Amino acid sequence: MIRESSASKLPGVGVLVLSVVLMLGSVAWFIVSARAHQPATAIAAMLLLVITALSLAGLVVVNPNEASVVTLFGRYTGSIRDAGLWWVNPFTGRRRLSMRVRNFESSKLKVNDYDGNPIEIAAVVVWQVVDSAEAMFQVDNYQQFVNVQSESALRNLATSHPYDAHQEGQLSLRQTSQAIADALRGEIQSRLEKAGVQVLEARISHLAYAPEIASAMLRRQQASAVIAARSMIVQGAVSMVEMALDELSKKEIVHLDEERKAAMVSNMLVVLCSEQNTQPVINTGTLYH
Repeated sequence: MIRESSASKLPGVGVLVLSVVLMLGSVAWFIVSARAHQPATAIAAMLLLVITALSLAGLVVVNPNEASVVTLFGRYTGSIRDAGLWWVNPFTGRRRLSMRVRNFESSKLKVNDYDGNPIEIAAVVVWQVVDSAEAMFQVDNYQQFVNVQSESALRNLATSHPYDAHQEGQLSLRQTSQAIADALRGEIQSRLEKAGVQVLEARISHLAYAPEIASAMLRRQQASAVIAARSMIVQGAVSMVEMALDELSKKEIVHLDEERKAAMVSNMLVVLCSEQNTQPVINTGTLYH
């Protein structure tokens, strides 16, 4: 496995200045030799000029958050990560590679969740190349590799978790967003490790039931919400009735037998649990016949 290493390099400004001086000197030397009819020295001056011009091909400019991958006759010799003007062997090949943070938004994928319900899901992945050698030589096209593997990991995550949690503590795509985001990031990172890519963040950007079952699942969610609300209302009403009976008994405001307690409980539950306002009836007579 190819790992990133630092390439041998020299400061490019010094080499540039030296090359310009040598080129001007070799041109002057050639002119002087030609006028003096000295072919041997003229040829030497021309060779010096050619070698100096060839050395200029070794200059490479590296921008911030960029790497230059250096190869010599098909062999990886290192990478240059420091920004500036540098000089390397002019016979080497150099390929630029961006080390900036990028993001990728997947297309809307239609998959079945853990319960078999068809859903639509998409994600946004924030990633960055951290090893230029692996990104350049371990995979054919690292950007396409990131896209394909991210969608593959998203599909696998969607099929491993339900859309909604049906048990307490169960991870679901809709309700436990942070845990799902962490799981998605870990899954994508494990797939991109060999490509020299680090996943900084991964989050679900779109989540919905497929159109063919969306209306049915919406009614199901509404029914679940109504049942949960009714359950809470009933629990509160029972607590209030119990508290009323206890207070009446404790303060001895009125003594009720079991039949009238049952009637009082029934009336209070109707008042507290009814969706509409109840009409009060004032009793002006006696409680007993």
